[in-house]
Amino acid sequence: MSSTSLGMAHTSSRSAILDVIRAAGTISRVELTHATGLTGATISTVVRRLMNEGLVVEAGQAESTGGKPRRLLRLDPNARYAVGVHLDHAGITYVLANLGGAIVGRWRKSGAGSDDPQEVVTRMVGEIDAMITRVGVDHARVLGIGVVSPGPITASVGMVLAPPIMQRWADYPLGDALEDAVGVPVLLDNDATAAAIGEYWAGGIETTSAFAALYMGTGIGAGVLVNGTVYRGSSSNAGEVGHICVDVDGPECWCGSQGCVEALAGPAAVVAAAQAQGLDLGQPDRTIAEQFAAVARAALRGEPAAQEILQRSARFIGVAAQTLANVMDLDLVVLTGPSFALAGSIYLPTVEDQLGRSFFARGSHPVRVTISSNASEAAAVGAAALVLQSELAPRQSGLRIPAELMAEGDGKPVQTLA
Repeated sequence: MSSTSLGMAHTSSRSAILDVIRAAGTISRVELTHATGLTGATISTVVRRLMNEGLVVEAGQAESTGGKPRRLLRLDPNARYAVGVHLDHAGITYVLANLGGAIVGRWRKSGAGSDDPQEVVTRMVGEIDAMITRVGVDHARVLGIGVVSPGPITASVGMVLAPPIMQRWADYPLGDALEDAVGVPVLLDNDATAAAIGEYWAGGIETTSAFAALYMGTGIGAGVLVNGTVYRGSSSNAGEVGHICVDVDGPECWCGSQGCVEALAGPAAVVAAAQAQGLDLGQPDRTIAEQFAAVARAALRGEPAAQEILQRSARFIGVAAQTLANVMDLDLVVLTGPSFALAGSIYLPTVEDQLGRSFFARGSHPVRVTISSNASEAAAVGAAALVLQSELAPRQSGLRIPAELMAEGDGKPVQTLA
């Protein structure tokens, strides 16, 4: 076997063993051989290396079944950490996750706004450092930083086609700039895709499911996982349902097309409709996110004009969900992102109704629709999960990622920084 093949075999073995230990909680070496199909010798070698790295520790003994009691293994959740960052115009959300996937710190700060990208990156570096310090984590234990933002996005350049409010970020080398400043690996991804990964890691989603996280922040997108595998497309930008055309003669969209779902039903379109009807959205210099929140609050108070505007938006969102469900044969759609965190209860019944009436394969199975319990920070959680997956369990394209829990309380207590 060549040295390259040996290296790939070790990486694959290491990945498989880490996944199984993490998913099981505690497990013996003998059980690892059954779960992974690897030989006892390989298990012993890889486990010894993982213990030397401080990633795996022994955790007592299993109950005896007549022979020598088996020693149990588990991950040390505080051996390593990952930072997840959701960069958006309206706000920057940071989370710190431990090796077990638990969120041990979270922080939300002011967004990119119209500031120069380099200035924002400098601020991000300071805020990341401050969060890690205030939580009390050794900086040397941080594996890397995952940064997600509105797409389209590439790993080498960042945003190649930025929304109007973030035009200054188009082609800015975000990953390189941040990595040079912090000195740890930085991964970039689409915020909607990351939200789907975060939702999957948060638990409660069957590995065999085909599900989409329908994401609405300041824009609209989706991330799709099939049998636990992220469907990315050729440039990691699959799921751009906000740019499905639903009116060929509709308004122009910032993407260059017209009649897109986002142009007709996104937060900016909702705000424009509310302004046209004279709704009070507060000071005119407020962000789209803040003004959308005002519309949502008015609708939840029962104001008819606001309710009608959001219902119209919800119908278009329902068509986008139906289109995605038809193409991917989904069985679950999760509404997530900051805008759904505010107004998900208004959108949910309309999306459910649309899929119940119009999903093509409804005679075979229904499509369940839920609101994420972690909608406001799902993208940042997914960004941290990207780092844990990449650094500790690198996988070839098409292999499943583990569905372990992202439950709070495993390891250090969560700290929310003000």
